[in-house]
Amino acid sequence: MTEATSVLQGRELTKSYHMGDVTVHALRGVDLSLREGELVVLLGASGSGKSTLLNILGGLDLPTSGEVSYRGTDLSTFSDSQLTNYRREHVGFIFQFYNLIPSLTAEENVALVTDIAANPMPPREALERVGLDERLDHFPTQLSGGEQQRVAIARAIAKQPDVLLCDEPTGALDVKTGVTVLEVICRANRELRTTTAVITHNAVIAEMADRVIHLSGGQITSITENATKVEAAKLAW
Repeated sequence: MTEATSVLQGRELTKSYHMGDVTVHALRGVDLSLREGELVVLLGASGSGKSTLLNILGGLDLPTSGEVSYRGTDLSTFSDSQLTNYRREHVGFIFQFYNLIPSLTAEENVALVTDIAANPMPPREALERVGLDERLDHFPTQLSGGEQQRVAIARAIAKQPDVLLCDEPTGALDVKTGVTVLEVICRANRELRTTTAVITHNAVIAEMADRVIHLSGGQITSITENATKVEAAKLAW
């Protein structure tokens, strides 16, 4: 895979935290590239470094050492305002908790992002893409957990980011609802060709991924390429 086809690259990434006299090494020399339009699943036990890696790739955190580059530009040279613009213009985030504003409708929650994005899709279109076209005027308290997470996904994809980073997006949901949410993420990856990385323990999405990356102790222990993946193997819509 050539450099030209990589959207995000991490080279020799380390991250250390000091807790009193103890130093915690969250990442230990990680090398990783996210390719144009692919779906990657990150697997590993709690404390393996998955979330730390995702936060560094998304510009939410900085590595202790190493380099992160977005389309060949080193993010470590960015100022705080440049990192903010990077996150705003190029990265969509989906977290375990929905972070919706209770006093705003589904459409208004999505519009918060589209109002500041450079090239957004209309909020209604984003909500239609996640199957919530009949919930536009509903407030978060009127929506189920799965529906709230789909609003969060609509908010993330509405600005049409290059990269979608998902940290345990089904962690607060039951299994059936979680599968529905993962279907939505996979559909966004297929239709929008957004480079997508997902932290999850759900085996269903691992089977649909282009690559599955295993982490342990702050290091990548294996990368599995899904050479046999075909569209028919993905969940049908």
